[in-house]
This record gives sequence, C-alpha cells and structure tokens, in this order.
Amino acid sequence: MTASVAASAVDWDADLAGLAEARRKAIAARRAFEAFADAKQADLDRIVAAMSAAASAASEELARLAVDETGYGVYEDKILKNRYNADFVAKSMEGMRTKGVLWVDEPGRMTALGSPVGVIAAIIPVTNPTSTVIFKCLAAVKAGNAIVNAPHPRAVRCCTRAAEIMAEAAVAAGAPEGLISCLEHASIATTAELMQHAAVSLVLATGGAGMVAAAYRSGKPTLAVGAGNVPVYVDTSVPDVAEAAQMIITSKSFDNGTACVAEQSVVLHTSIAEDFLAAGKERGLFLLDEAAQQRLSDVLFDARGGLRPEAVGQSAVALAGRMGITVPADTKVLGAELAGVGPAYPLSAEILGPVLTFYRTSSLDGAFERCREILAFGGEGHTLGLHATDDAVIARMSALPASRIPINTPSLFGGMGYSTSIGASFMLGTGTWSGSIVSDNVSALHLINIKRVAYEVRPWRDLYSGEAASRRPR
Repeated sequence: MTASVAASAVDWDADLAGLAEARRKAIAARRAFEAFADAKQADLDRIVAAMSAAASAASEELARLAVDETGYGVYEDKILKNRYNADFVAKSMEGMRTKGVLWVDEPGRMTALGSPVGVIAAIIPVTNPTSTVIFKCLAAVKAGNAIVNAPHPRAVRCCTRAAEIMAEAAVAAGAPEGLISCLEHASIATTAELMQHAAVSLVLATGGAGMVAAAYRSGKPTLAVGAGNVPVYVDTSVPDVAEAAQMIITSKSFDNGTACVAEQSVVLHTSIAEDFLAAGKERGLFLLDEAAQQRLSDVLFDARGGLRPEAVGQSAVALAGRMGITVPADTKVLGAELAGVGPAYPLSAEILGPVLTFYRTSSLDGAFERCREILAFGGEGHTLGLHATDDAVIARMSALPASRIPINTPSLFGGMGYSTSIGASFMLGTGTWSGSIVSDNVSALHLINIKRVAYEVRPWRDLYSGEAASRRPR
C-alpha cells in the first residue's frame, strides 16, 4: 500500500468515525431529553446552578486550554469570557421561568406554558470556544433541553473539556447521562450529520459564514448570527473624548479582537478627531501610514479577501512583526485612516484582530452615510456604537440597521449585555438584515416552545351574527 493510499484510508476511517459519533451522540441526547421530561423548573434551576459553579471554577483551566489549542486570543481575557458566561449570564437567568407556567393573563383567561424544544445542535467557533460552550450549555439546560456541541476542528480538546465539566456537574445535580455532550471527531461532515439528524430539534450556530450557511441549509429550525463589521460614531457631543478612546481601544484589544461585537471602524466628527487620535495614541493606538496599511492587508487577507486563519486573534505587536515593522511594546491596537469602504479598502472589512479603521466627517449626514456603508460591508443587523449626548444625533443614528446600539460604553461590553441592560448573552442575533430569524441577544427563552391555554372570552357565534365588528380584541 502506498503512502498516499494509506493516508486516504486513515482519512476515510476518521470520517466514518465522526459520522458514527454524531449519530450516536444525537440519539443519546434524545434519550436523555426524554428521561428529563419530568424535570420541574426547580430541577432546572438547581442543575444550572451546579453547572455554573463548575464552569466558574474551571475558567482558568479552560482559558489556558483554549489559547494553547487554538493559538488565538489572550489567556487573561479568555478567563473573563468564561466567567462572564459562567457567573454573570447564569445569574441573569435566575428567576427566569422556562418550563411550566410562564405567566397568567387572568382578565384574558389565558395561561402561557413553557415547553423545551428537544435536542440542540450547538456549533462552536474557534475564536471563543470554551466560553461559547459554557453559554450554550447553560441556556439549553435552563430551558430543559439536551445539547450536543460541535466544535471547530482546531478547538476540539478545549470544547470537549468544557462540555465534560458541565456534564459532570449536571449529572451530579440530577440530570441524566448524555444530556450534555461534545463531538470529538470534528469536521464539516460530522457537524452536518449532527445538524441534519432526526433526533435534533434546533441548531444554534455561531461560526464563520460558511458554517452559518450550512446551518440554515440543514433543514432544521436555526438560530444563527451574522458577521459583525461594527462601526462606532464619536460625535462632537461625546461626554469625554479621552474616555471614549479608552473604551474603544479596550474593547477592540480585548482577547486580541476575537469578539465580533467589538468596534471595527471609528467614525470621528472632525471637531474632536485630533483629540481622539491623540488620546488613542496615549492608550496604545499605533497609526499606520499608507505603505504599512498595505502590508497589514497582505498579512490579514488572502487573495480572495478572506481572513488568513493564522492572522486571527494575534496581538498588535505580533501583527506588526509579521508586517516587518517595529511598534512600541505597549501597543494594543493598530489603526488606519481610510478614505472609503468596500473591496477596494480591505481593512474596512470585519477583522478578528486588534485593528481599527478611522474615518472623519464634518456632519451628522456624513456620519450616518459612512456607518451605513460599513454595516452594508458585512455588518448589517449586528451592532452600532455611539458616543454622544445629543438626543437628535442618537435618534438619527438609531435608524441604521443594527440590532443593538450601545451608547457611551464599549461596544463589546455593552452589546453582550454587561454594561447595558441588553440581555446578557454570548450569541447576538442580527435579524433579517443579515438573514437571521432573531435580532435579540439569544437567551434560554429562545430555546423553548410556548403553549397558550385559553378559555373563551367572547361568544364565537358573534362572528356569524354581525357582532364581530363591535367586538374589540383585548
């Protein structure tokens, strides 16, 4: 047998093992879900609390595994991402009713009942692997569901460990075996097999454009998120220019820019532009000249315009080194002032790294149009950041197609619901602007069916007697 034939046989065996595992774990999850059918709200809450505590305790271990396996991001920031989900998101779900009686409309004689959807296939991205597993497992079990995680091939070990920790805690608290699992043979084929399996009821997709498109083609109800080319406008009415610069640089450099909700492009009113850029330089911003911008584009993007995997989630200093230039050791973000948006300006696209692009405008109309262009170039429906106090400015900019508009706060922390009252989540819907069915920050309430038990409140025969026109619906 030649080496090439032997290698093909090994690949074939791995593919078959992956397909078999996807089928086996989908079936096991369905059985666990059925065994879990009698669980009450108190049972769900107890199990989620145990999962939360276990994930929180393992945050450092999981962060180290994620960085070492994927090569993306910052260890300390991944700890915070894990704890945000294990602690803050879990805390936000306390008191949330997902099963049994959700609410009662006594005047309307109607009762709403929550019912789980079944088995969830959860697609996990390489950029935020363990934190996404924690979030999706907590939300799924809070809603009474079973979940099978399908990780990116470059994040199998860390995702498997995260799911294992959550599963062990859930079983110890009374959940059936198999309620939480993770595929260990990760590939496009095994993920597709999982999503399409008859035992699966719903797909939760977080990942690249190709994987999200595959999730929509699976034939299953799907909650998926779109791209996050996020603009932020800093108006002349900004409360504090230096603080706005601090927030934006902190947000974009967090975990080396791997969060899609972080700022990508900054639109500056000309009256505060120089002050902002000066404050940014004091806080770790390094502005690139035109030649360096081209070198950065070559480092980040391939010939087809796609992000090079090896350039994702790297530090600003590391990216500069790959460009062949030296920047100060405390550089947090690389910046580029651009004249336009679109394919002719590659750096205006979504970049999963600590890179910000800058534009200047002398009018609100100009700011509106520039942000509209940025959103249209791979970010519609996601997020728009604003730094302003003028209500007329906020009202005008809020007409743009973005599902969340955090104001005077970092887009990352505001968009995911930490520094704002937007729902705490690690899966941010982008609405029909980008082909998603949901524009909310996804929560356990999106993972249930709602039954409505309703008594007659008006005579049904009135529809035939001509009285219907005089009846007002409640």
